[in-house]
Amino acid sequence: MSAHPAVVRAMVAANGLLLSADPPLLALQREAGADVGALLAIPQLAGIVRLSLRLGVTVSRPVTAAAERGDIDMWVRAKPEADGVQISVIEWSERPAAVMPVDNVRRDADIAAVAEGWTWQIDTQLQFQMVLEGAGQESVLPNTQPTPGSRFTSYFQLQPDEDGDLAILRGFAQRRAFRDQIATLVAEPDRQFSLSGFPMFDIAGQLLGYRGKAFPVDRAILTPHVPPAPGVIIYPAEFGRRLDRSLRQPLGRIIANADSINAQLDGPLRPDYAGYATDIAAAGRHLMALIDDLADLQAIDRLDFTVATEDVDLADIGRRAAGLFVVKALDRQIRLIAPEAPQSAVASGEFRRALQILMNLVGNAVRYSPDGTEVRIDTGVEEGRAWIAVMDQGAGVPADSRERIFNKFERLGRSDPGGSGLGLYISRRLARAMGGDIEVDDAPGGGGRFTLFLPLGG
Repeated sequence: MSAHPAVVRAMVAANGLLLSADPPLLALQREAGADVGALLAIPQLAGIVRLSLRLGVTVSRPVTAAAERGDIDMWVRAKPEADGVQISVIEWSERPAAVMPVDNVRRDADIAAVAEGWTWQIDTQLQFQMVLEGAGQESVLPNTQPTPGSRFTSYFQLQPDEDGDLAILRGFAQRRAFRDQIATLVAEPDRQFSLSGFPMFDIAGQLLGYRGKAFPVDRAILTPHVPPAPGVIIYPAEFGRRLDRSLRQPLGRIIANADSINAQLDGPLRPDYAGYATDIAAAGRHLMALIDDLADLQAIDRLDFTVATEDVDLADIGRRAAGLFVVKALDRQIRLIAPEAPQSAVASGEFRRALQILMNLVGNAVRYSPDGTEVRIDTGVEEGRAWIAVMDQGAGVPADSRERIFNKFERLGRSDPGGSGLGLYISRRLARAMGGDIEVDDAPGGGGRFTLFLPLGG
């Protein structure tokens, strides 16, 4: 892999003609069969130029262009000016193009269309949209089929390959087809399927979801599946670093650029476009929070996961957590009541992890409480334990769901984009790692009460 050391620039007229270009970009233009004075013939750059002109704002994003010597990864900034658009390539990295047999390339392009098995389709929220049996494939259908609206990850338990990778995660990150993702059924763990799928886009290029096939794997060839015992390493240590490299860095750029557009640093912007930028930044932060949850999930499910042991004041932690959500609560006229300053409940645990748990509990209470209600945080000591409770005036949690709510990806039927369904699972695992637990019951006067118990400190 090689990198170009300097910023590479070009100027494009409003009608799409390339007015000037530094040698590297000019070479790409000539490889595409054009020159200076002709239409910009590099499709990826031409698309960014058109977008910048249409929105009237600076656009920055990563692109990959194909050259005769291989693929070129670039970070491109397109800024509209009086006489056209100024292109600046601030990162330039060349790598040899991957060589694959032609039949494999074609197979990756339409893998789900030709594979055997039953057909599934999911949206970008990983919810099933439909399940269809293939012609003559009735015998491969599972006994319990997923229903539209149910979560993909509550039906399939995905299995990493020998390198610890998940083919479906790689496909989603790159918005490309994937194949050979092994998964077991949550309801029938002795049944294994090989999943393949391809992305679906709308006419504007937005990802709509994935459609693919599930084909049963011959159980006589594979080692019988044994459900993982608590604490078994499900994700490799490299998982968090790969998440950071593959998802967190590009998402950070998306959020930063969306915030810059919304701040109108390069000049006034139409209100609707500023609103679009706000939506993009909010969606990016939601995805970033999901990545944080997945990184935490990777950590707490490892055998070597440990927490520190120190004295922590749960009342102080409650006040800190409340302070972090007071603005969001005020936006919805929710009264957030924290423990009074003299109040104290000293427990044994890890400050950072206890605060993480309280932020999840308080955040959930504020998010799902009706406008104009009250969220209260109380603390105390009883029966050799310190406790802190978060109480709201919402709908509460049904008695038959009070254990299920702590399962991975469980959101009790909620369809809003407010969370990943991992927060309570992670919080309980952290509480138990510190020698405590989290319990849920009814709050006095209605609503839900989530209580964190930890061993006494001091």
